[in-house]
Amino acid sequence: MSAADPRLWLSRSWTTRPQREGEPADAYAFVDRPAFEAKAAAGGFFEWAEYLGNLYGTPVPDPGTDRDVLLEIDLQGARQVRSLRPDATLILLLPPSPDIQADRLRTRGDDEAHVVRRLAEGAAEEREGRAIADYVVVNDTIAQATAELASILDLRRSGAS
Repeated sequence: MSAADPRLWLSRSWTTRPQREGEPADAYAFVDRPAFEAKAAAGGFFEWAEYLGNLYGTPVPDPGTDRDVLLEIDLQGARQVRSLRPDATLILLLPPSPDIQADRLRTRGDDEAHVVRRLAEGAAEEREGRAIADYVVVNDTIAQATAELASILDLRRSGAS
């Protein structure tokens, strides 16, 4: 699995949160709340949710035929996807530990209050995520996590569970 995999379409989420310093402009479609709410009212999101005061949503996918759609979503979105598409494969991606997650959040520029809040939310999310996910991948390194995701996709494409 790679960004060049012609069988894979990676959705680009919308968000109302501000772009972080150093974050690529194409990491999300950064929009204001009225634009987001208008798209949601028009049925333009496959799933959307409010998280820590910001809105996040996945536009209705249009990947073409014979392609897998990969969504980077939170637990609220996963519940919506499971409800809309019971056949969807849900993969819970976890950090190796809360300490490493905190370090990663600080490295990307999150303030300490956000780190504490995110860790508290993460513990509850992990419990529920493990209950609804089909697979769990621990993100020790990008190479290892990507290889595990690719293996899961290959397994699902082959019709195996």
